[in-house]
Amino acid sequence: MDKLPESMTVIEISTPGGPEVLVPSHRPLPIPGVGEVLLKVAYAGVNRPDVIQRKGLYPAPSGASDLPGLEVSGTVVAVGDNVDPAVIGNRYCALVSGGGYAEYCLARMDVCLPVPSGMEMVKAAALPETLFTVWHNVFERGNATPGETVLIHGGTSGIGTMAIKLGKLFGLTVIVTCGSDEKCVAAEKIGADHAINYNNSDFVERVKALTSGEGVHLVLDMVAGSYVSRNLQCLREDGRHVTIAVQGGMISEINMAYVMSRRLTLTGSTLRPRTPAFKATLAQQLLAKVWPMVCEGTLRPEMDKIFPLAEAAAAHAYMESGAHIGKIMLEV
Repeated sequence: MDKLPESMTVIEISTPGGPEVLVPSHRPLPIPGVGEVLLKVAYAGVNRPDVIQRKGLYPAPSGASDLPGLEVSGTVVAVGDNVDPAVIGNRYCALVSGGGYAEYCLARMDVCLPVPSGMEMVKAAALPETLFTVWHNVFERGNATPGETVLIHGGTSGIGTMAIKLGKLFGLTVIVTCGSDEKCVAAEKIGADHAINYNNSDFVERVKALTSGEGVHLVLDMVAGSYVSRNLQCLREDGRHVTIAVQGGMISEINMAYVMSRRLTLTGSTLRPRTPAFKATLAQQLLAKVWPMVCEGTLRPEMDKIFPLAEAAAAHAYMESGAHIGKIMLEV
């Protein structure tokens, strides 16, 4: 820890509430433990779980930093036990359990992904949260395979845009829903095969029309609530429904006879509370199956706005406005 400052600027949640509760503060530099590295943060991603945590509805897991921020890019400046000191000075992006809204952040070395030469650090920081989430829920939990059709809600969100890009790279037909015609156009430019404006058309009927009445193989759902029963109507027989967020409510009413008769599978997951071992395994899968596409430049996140760290409140307000297309980032 020689030559490093004793304290750092962070963004704290002063009390549960609106964006204004995100305030700059100072804290001691964290010290890396066994298997950990300390990153000098270049950029941090702003994600929906950060907003939910700020509202007091998604507390940090036991042992994790109470600061928001689940993905960062940066340079290793210190290492803990069982980490090769040779990684000091190397650039990584990392999935973290919290603490990203800060000048320095701890990360487990086994979930750090190397930033390819020539890749902008802001784009590297925009990858981990969406990439880990989409890969696990679409391709592992959702068992998507080439030639299948998937319905993605929130097509221009960070998750949605990554699902479009990754889906197309792995041979899927991608249908998305968006809240405006402008966003539908943007989603199709990003790569979606079809985009449905849910404010002026019934996405269930549109999905049936687009699939010749058969339905999709998989729905990636971040709405839940009343959407679930409608999502199930979009699925073909033996279809899979994966929920990753509950923006429309945690309670759904569904017809289980319909589920049985069409042999549907309902599942879901949250990433943040999963074990370090699970996340490390997921990182290794990404390194083997997806990271070559990042290294060769065929996979890049969809970027929207970059805010200074001190303006984290404005970044949250912008996310909640729903105006963004792609990732919102904080520059540290």
